[in-house]
Amino acid sequence: MELHTIHNPDQNKILHKKCVAFDFTKYEKKEIKAMVVEMRKKMHEWHGIGLAATQIGRNEQFFVARPPEGKFYAVFNPKITKTEGKLILMEEGCLSIPNQYGEVPRYEKLVLEGQDQNGKKIKIKAWGMLAHIFQHEYDHLQGVLYADKTSAALRTYEYERKYEKK
Repeated sequence: MELHTIHNPDQNKILHKKCVAFDFTKYEKKEIKAMVVEMRKKMHEWHGIGLAATQIGRNEQFFVARPPEGKFYAVFNPKITKTEGKLILMEEGCLSIPNQYGEVPRYEKLVLEGQDQNGKKIKIKAWGMLAHIFQHEYDHLQGVLYADKTSAALRTYEYERKYEKK
């Protein structure tokens, strides 16, 4: 399993492509479970809090997420069915855009519907950091990266070290 980044032109094309629905009939349950376990492992290994299928080159609608100190989620065929509250500007980064950050407006609350790894329908009410993560990962599955949404220039670690830490 390889992490796709914007620095590779072929991988960048995949990252900007909308994923197709996950078809549970194409896989055995143990294959799906193995996918989830491997994505969870890689997300942790790469120090992420979310990982979408497109980030590992899969053109299917699913992601895994685990906020700091939070529960683990594996969501297939997600849809954001409701948003609430204000748009909150929060700095975020992405495993596929290494060492860069930008502020992105995200809704403070949402309802996410989809399926679990067994194909069972799920509905999750999320707010705060979890809502932010879900919106980020959902965007990945639509072929949208956070950098496509940020209004401010991306800031690199080098810039931060050179200018902000003085």
